[in-house]
Amino acid sequence: MALDRRLIGFVGIAVVAAVPFLPIPPFWITLLNNIGLASLVAIGLVLLTGVGGMTSFGQAALVGFGAYTTAVLTTAYGFSPWATLPLSLLAGALVALPLGLITVRLSGHFLPLGTIAWGLALYYLFGQIQLFGRYDGITAIPPLELAGHRFFSSGSIYYVIWGCVIAVAIGARNLLDSRVGRSLRALRGGTQAAEAFGVDIVRAKLTVFVLAGVLAALSGWLYAHMQRSVNPTPFGLNMGIEYLLMAVVGGAGHVWGAIFGASLVLILKDLLQRFLPDLVGITGNFEMIVFGILLVAILQFSRDGLWPLILRALPARKRRPLPKADGALGRRKLAPEGTTLVKLEAARKTFGGLVAVNDVSFDVKAGQIVGLIGPNGAGKSTTFNLITAISPLSGGKVIFGDATASAKSPREVARHGIARTFQHAKVLPEMTVLENVALGAHLRGRSGVVRSVLRLDRAEEAILLAEAETQIARVGLADYRDRPAGDLALGQIRILEIARALSLDPALLLLDEPAAGLRHGEKQELAELLKKLRAEGVGVLLVEHDMSFVMGLVDHLVVLDFGTKIAEGNPAEVRRHPAVVSAYLGGVS
Repeated sequence: MALDRRLIGFVGIAVVAAVPFLPIPPFWITLLNNIGLASLVAIGLVLLTGVGGMTSFGQAALVGFGAYTTAVLTTAYGFSPWATLPLSLLAGALVALPLGLITVRLSGHFLPLGTIAWGLALYYLFGQIQLFGRYDGITAIPPLELAGHRFFSSGSIYYVIWGCVIAVAIGARNLLDSRVGRSLRALRGGTQAAEAFGVDIVRAKLTVFVLAGVLAALSGWLYAHMQRSVNPTPFGLNMGIEYLLMAVVGGAGHVWGAIFGASLVLILKDLLQRFLPDLVGITGNFEMIVFGILLVAILQFSRDGLWPLILRALPARKRRPLPKADGALGRRKLAPEGTTLVKLEAARKTFGGLVAVNDVSFDVKAGQIVGLIGPNGAGKSTTFNLITAISPLSGGKVIFGDATASAKSPREVARHGIARTFQHAKVLPEMTVLENVALGAHLRGRSGVVRSVLRLDRAEEAILLAEAETQIARVGLADYRDRPAGDLALGQIRILEIARALSLDPALLLLDEPAAGLRHGEKQELAELLKKLRAEGVGVLLVEHDMSFVMGLVDHLVVLDFGTKIAEGNPAEVRRHPAVVSAYLGGVS
C-alpha cells in the first residue's frame, strides 16, 4: 500500500531528529547545520523568487545583518544571545524594507541587477565599519544557552537550527495555503488580475521581500552563535548566488524543495572541493563551474527544479475535502433596479497621438445588461481598462454610484463591487481552479500574514473556500475544482474567470468576450447565468463579437468605431442604425 505524503513527512522529521544519535562523524553534523542555515535563506528565496517572482542575489548581505546585530550586542553591550534574536530579526526587516521599496519597483533585468548592486554595497560596508571589526570581524561571540546548558558543540546546536528550519517550513506552507498566500502566489502570474480583485501589489511584494529578509537574518543569528565569530566573507555576492542556486535547483516554487536544494548544493560543494582539485591537478574554485553547468542543465530540462521530479515519484496527493465552513460570507446589498452603477463622462484615452477612446459617454444600471460592440481595434477593451483603472484616463471621468471622482486604482474599483474578466484570460495555471476562484474573494477576507503563518485563519479560510466552491458549481466546473487551471480548455478558462469574478460578490460585472471558445450549449448556459444575475439586480457590461449571442441577451447596446461612440440604444434600434448595419453587423437582422 502506498504511503501517504504526510506520513513520509513525519518519517523525514523523525530521521532529522535522530541524526545526532547515529554513528556518523562530527563533520557531517556540522555540514547538516550549514545545510539548515542555508535552508532558512533558501525558503525565503522560495517566497521571494518562486512565489513572488522577484529574483534576488543579495540575500547573503541580509544574513550578515542578522549575524552582525547579535555579534555586536552580545560582545560590546553584554546582551544575552536570546535577547538579541528579535533585534536581529528586526534588523533584517528594517534593512529589507527600504531596499524592497526601491527594488520592487524595478522589473525585467533591472531587478536582479539592483539586488546585485545593493548586495555588493552592503558586503563592502561590513568591511569598513569599525564597530563590525572591519575585515577581521568579531570574535568571542557567546554561545546559545538554555536552562544552564551551553550549546558549544555542533551536535547541541543542531536541534536549535533544525527546529527553526522545520518551524519556518511549516509556517511558510501555512502562509501559502491562505488568503494572503494566494495574493502572493498571484504575483508570479502578472499583477493585473490580482490587482483587479483587490490585492495591493506593492504591499504584497514588500511582504515577501521583508519575510525573506527576516529569514535571512534568522540564519545569520544562528550562524553567529554556531561559529562564535563573524567576518564579511560569508556575506558576499558569491554566497548570494549560491543561495539562489539552492532555491532554483530544489524548486523555486516549493518550500521543501528549498531544503532539498540546500542539501544538494552544499553536499556537492563539499565533495567537489575535496576531490576536484586532485582530478584537475590544480587548486581553485572549480565547483562554481560545475554549479554553472548544473544550473544551465536544470533550466533546460527541469525549469521547476528537481523537487517536482521527486514529488512525481511519491504517492499522488489525495483530494482533500474542504474544511467545514462555520458560517457564510455576507452578501453585498445591491442597488435598486435602474440605479446607475457606473457612468462614463467624456472618457478619453490617448497613446501619444493615437486616440484610442474618444470622449465616450454611457452608463450601466443595476439589473441591466449592456453590450459594448465594435470591430477589432474599436477601443472596447481599452474602455474596460479605463473603467477598472488599469489604464489612467487622459480626460473625462468614470464615476461609480454616488462617488464624485474617478477611482485611482483597480483595488479601489474592486471595493466598489466591480469585477471583470479579461480579453486574454489571466488565470494562474499552477494554482487549482478552486484557488484561482478564491482569489476573487480576496477583499472579503481579513486575515493577515501572522494569523496565516500560525494557522489561526482557518475559520475564515473555510468560508472563503466554500464561497469559491459555490461559484465553481454555479458555472458548471465542479468536476474540475482541484485541477490546475492550466489544464483547462480555453472555454473552461473563460468560465473560470467568470466564477472568480462572482466570488467578489459584484454589483457590476464586466465581461470581455466571455463566449469566445465556448460551444453553443455552453453559450446558452452562460446566457442563462447572466439573465439570472440581471434578475438579482447585478449590472453587466459585455464585450462580445458573437452578435447572435449579444442580440438575444442585452437590454442596451453601445457601438464604438475607432474609439468613438457611433450608436447607442436598445438592440432593435441599433440593429436598424445605417452606420452599424453597413459597417459592423453586415445586415444581420
